[in-house]
Amino acid sequence: MAYVTTKDGVEIFYKDWGPKNAQPIVFHHGWPLSSDDWDAQLLFFVNKGYRVVAHDRRGHGLSSQVSDGHDMDHYAADAAAVADHLDLRNAVHIGHSTGGGEVARYVARHGKGRVAKAVLISSVPPIMVRSASNPGGTPIEVFDGFRAALAANRSQFYVDVASGPFYGFNRPGAKVSQGVIQNWWRQGMTGSAKAHYEGIKAFSETDQTEDLRMIDVPVLVMQGDDDQVVPIDDASRLSVKLLKRGTLKVYPGFPHGMCTTHADVINPDLLAFVEG
Repeated sequence: MAYVTTKDGVEIFYKDWGPKNAQPIVFHHGWPLSSDDWDAQLLFFVNKGYRVVAHDRRGHGLSSQVSDGHDMDHYAADAAAVADHLDLRNAVHIGHSTGGGEVARYVARHGKGRVAKAVLISSVPPIMVRSASNPGGTPIEVFDGFRAALAANRSQFYVDVASGPFYGFNRPGAKVSQGVIQNWWRQGMTGSAKAHYEGIKAFSETDQTEDLRMIDVPVLVMQGDDDQVVPIDDASRLSVKLLKRGTLKVYPGFPHGMCTTHADVINPDLLAFVEG
């Protein structure tokens, strides 16, 4: 298995498939998952001739379960360590949920001269938590509830998230996949409880307004309007206003985990943006 060691000694696992001289597409996963969450996209793009790269965030998947650094700055620096190690250039960076925050910070702070385009899917920027300056945000009590549920019974909490709001399986008439639920649970339980607990603060309280303003490459912002995890009005619809070259694409009725449940729609749209 392939690993890169960060400046602070963390072993970051990554996948690197496809021709090494092809344009790289780099995938950044959501909380509390791993690079395996991108299976449908990795296979789609590698079969189109692209070089696809995906890593496990520190404390997630097969990366080191370290005690510290579970914040957006370290997430972006870890992504930079992978991109630098592989010398990725002219890359398209695609992030889902927390991974979208990671992409925004990476592109803004580390990606100068290396990034061609970026995609934010169901992503957490600009900032999730409600405050005086973000009145449409999610109350801090919701995230406190996440932390309490994780600490009390992480395994059951992850079953509940995957079988409920994440994929919209709690909606009337939803086509529920037990395999998808079990795979989400498997990915989550492979990672570190401490990383996941502290990651809730990272994805909910990190203000990425300036990151979005700093990005000067084309950015496609994608989200379903039935996202029960990251409310679209306080996320994608605000993000696109802050981006210099942002384009918003809204998917009626699609859930937070639409890359899995609607890969047949999302993948061609991603390809069109990459090739456009």
